[in-house]
Amino acid sequence: MSIATYSTFNHYKKTIQSLSSPTQEALLNEPFLLEKDPKKKLEIYYAPFEHLNTNAKVVIVGITPGLHQMKKSFETVWNLRESTLTDDEILHEVKKNSSFEGPMRKNLITMLDELNLPAHLGITSTSELFGSHSHLVQTTSVLPYPVFYNGKNYSGSTPNIVKTDLLRDYILQSFPKEMEHMDNPLIVPLGVNVSKALAYLSEQGLIDAACILDGFPHPSGGNGHRHRQFAENKEEMMDRIENYFKGIATE
Repeated sequence: MSIATYSTFNHYKKTIQSLSSPTQEALLNEPFLLEKDPKKKLEIYYAPFEHLNTNAKVVIVGITPGLHQMKKSFETVWNLRESTLTDDEILHEVKKNSSFEGPMRKNLITMLDELNLPAHLGITSTSELFGSHSHLVQTTSVLPYPVFYNGKNYSGSTPNIVKTDLLRDYILQSFPKEMEHMDNPLIVPLGVNVSKALAYLSEQGLIDAACILDGFPHPSGGNGHRHRQFAENKEEMMDRIENYFKGIATE
């Protein structure tokens, strides 16, 4: 099984940079296909999301990189094919350019600002995590590579993320390994399916439940319930953040 490492990127970098153009057709092609399960209608493709910020105070977690983020990641690597940047620097650029890019990022910033997260981090707005204070955040996914169900972005619900062998193996081997390199950061799961995966990891004793900000809705504009979900859970989430940072301060 392929789990995100810098050596994995080194293996694929030349292939990405040798493309005539990083089109969708080029990306969703045999050279980048990691695994597939025809019975479950699942396909997993490589994308260069290996950058790990070990000093992060906050980890924002999605289900899996979608096709849009996958394209942005390939474009970043391809556009830097003549640069003298190191692999780590290229991968950092990928994260900055691709992570929750677009309207979803705007919604994410608005909600985390309302939860008063910036005050606990010593910044003015969550937007700074995607700019001047990117050293405070790690953006990642419980499934490290783009997963497609029946040819479309996998949402985490069908098939069930923790009851499907292929997906569960990736969850068990990827996210906990990232957390091993960090000092118990606050984990913000984007939506119920990410929360379900993290709860499973917590039950296995692989991550600390006290670090998970349960109740945070998926910030996608397509999530019509996000405003209601956020309002219903807002006070509890603010309390959880407050207690988390109090606990950090007393350690």
